[in-house]
Amino acid sequence: MPRYPQIDCLRGLAILGILLLNIVSFGLPAAAYLNPAWHGLPSTGETVLWAALNLFAQMKFLSVLGLLFGAGIVFQLPRGPSWIRHRLLWLVLFGLLHGILLWQGDILLAWGLTGLAVHRVIAQSQDNESLLRTGILFYLFGVGLLAVYAAISGHTPGSDWLPQPAEIEAERTVKLAGGWLAIDDRFAQLDGRLAALLTQYGWELAGLMLTGAALTRKGWMLGQRTPEHYRRCYQILLPAGLLITGLGTVLQYFTGWDFRWSGFWLQIPGELASPLLAVGYIALLHAHWQRLSTWRITASLTQVGRMAFSNYLLQTVVCTVIFSVMGYFMQLTRLQLLAVVPLVWLVNLVFSSLWLRHFRQGPLESAWRWLTAWTTRS
Repeated sequence: MPRYPQIDCLRGLAILGILLLNIVSFGLPAAAYLNPAWHGLPSTGETVLWAALNLFAQMKFLSVLGLLFGAGIVFQLPRGPSWIRHRLLWLVLFGLLHGILLWQGDILLAWGLTGLAVHRVIAQSQDNESLLRTGILFYLFGVGLLAVYAAISGHTPGSDWLPQPAEIEAERTVKLAGGWLAIDDRFAQLDGRLAALLTQYGWELAGLMLTGAALTRKGWMLGQRTPEHYRRCYQILLPAGLLITGLGTVLQYFTGWDFRWSGFWLQIPGELASPLLAVGYIALLHAHWQRLSTWRITASLTQVGRMAFSNYLLQTVVCTVIFSVMGYFMQLTRLQLLAVVPLVWLVNLVFSSLWLRHFRQGPLESAWRWLTAWTTRS
């Protein structure tokens, strides 16, 4: 399979970028991920930080990864449907183990299952424009389902939005105790995550994968348009996406993060804008790739992207050690958690650089490839 340095760089950037949001899940109760007022109104500094991340990062880097996942399926098509199916089944298993044994915020299970659902559509589609339209329709259908849930939801927030002190303490106990107590808790959450995937998020994720596959086949994801074309794309998409996201962000603030509004209705602008910003970020990189490709940081991001699977799980290991083993769960504010992020990034960057001096692939990438080849031959 050919390597595209722009794709690797984008993947590396997205893997590092998702930690800006995931760090909250590692260091604070689950409700803090979407609700900055989970324990009362946040400080001005924390409000500004929440707003900035909501504008530029929330769902944006995940959307980039979703588009790249669709591109990855296209790259694997020459190996045949059996290879792709086995590869995705192994990803599902990795996701199950990751989500149950280490961290409830795993995305691998959802992505493997969604990939199994859409890879045949990608393989059998001969019309890239039709594939692109299908991807967009799937994504919009997922957003529409979120609107349905908003319309039928109650007014009383649950523990996933506004936890009570006893619920917070129970979550803290599980995080710090670890072991079988934490495994049992994560296993108990599995059915809820699968239900969310099947009834709403999976449609959006499938839409991103189909869109990414279509844009890859058209050459757009690979940087095969002129810099001027990509410049026009991001000059339109980035302002439009920021305007839509900004509207939802401002309204969440002025409603005081009210559950009925901020938990559902005001998530919709961000969901609609995220693909626009994700495609805008990709266009921004392609437009300036000739200059960016000479930067040392770009080479480092490319190395992280080549080992995206290994680096994603490495983030879990490092953060689990910091917040569960070392006991820093609920000891840091949202602002202080942000200061931890560059330290974890440094671990990703150094590990990738050292590993790729001696090997062509990351350790988990090699294991994934070997396991796929083994079961495909069987």
